[in-house]
Amino acid sequence: MAEAHETEEPTAPPLRNGPSEAGDDGSGTGTRHKGGSRGGAGADAERIHNRIAVLRAERGVSRRQLAEALGVHYQTVGYLERGEYNPSLHLALRIAKYFGVPAEVVFSTEPFPRIGG
Repeated sequence: MAEAHETEEPTAPPLRNGPSEAGDDGSGTGTRHKGGSRGGAGADAERIHNRIAVLRAERGVSRRQLAEALGVHYQTVGYLERGEYNPSLHLALRIAKYFGVPAEVVFSTEPFPRIGG
């Protein structure tokens, strides 16, 4: 009778808690863009524009208040507002729900028109 040999199956690399090579900060909040909105030609193609600051101002909500309601660090709200991070889908939906508006009112792949000119 032939002896059975156990062979090891190849395994996937372990999951990481830190940032990925794609620029995600590992927090589940979204993707970090190096250089913020001043990136190269490809940076704007990936940027998600938002009205978070406008909605906060209209409702008198501070960054800290919004961050606490969303369960993120207050600096994350600033990064999102400045376009330094794109939110994860989950976070984007939570932000829209917080303000009681559809996600497309808060987020867009195209720049929003300026108010007041």
